[in-house]
Amino acid sequence: MMLLYFAAPLFSRAERLFNDNLAQRLEAHGFTVFLPQRDGVEKNKPPYDAMPPEERRQALFDLDTQQILACDIFLFVLDGRVPDEGACVELGIAYCQRTLQRSRKLLLGFQTDSRAAFLGSKLNPMIRVPLDGIAPDEDTLFDMLQRYQTTGRIHVSEQR
Repeated sequence: MMLLYFAAPLFSRAERLFNDNLAQRLEAHGFTVFLPQRDGVEKNKPPYDAMPPEERRQALFDLDTQQILACDIFLFVLDGRVPDEGACVELGIAYCQRTLQRSRKLLLGFQTDSRAAFLGSKLNPMIRVPLDGIAPDEDTLFDMLQRYQTTGRIHVSEQR
């Protein structure tokens, strides 16, 4: 089973519900999903609830970085007026690892939202260029992921 790191905003109830729902669908399709809001460092979960804030922040960074480096697929939910800044850093970590190790890690975006912070373009090139492709809807996302599972590639027309 391929490990998928789920990078997305997770600060509102709506975002968390969306992430949970999509993660469950991904798992039903055979992926092992690391969803930080569920599987990561949460201040209300032991042992993190007993840690001072600075120690908890370090534990969060360490666990998320470990999972990013271990994953086969990095999925970045890009919805919103601007992409989540934490997920942007996570993308940088995944891209740097892939580049330095020449790995086959898939860096995939998922963007169903038409809002954009930059007039005339959907994404800043520092976010768009590292991504192997961007799925505009769930059907396309699942098609791309299935092709990657079976062939190790996504379709040429979906790439940068």
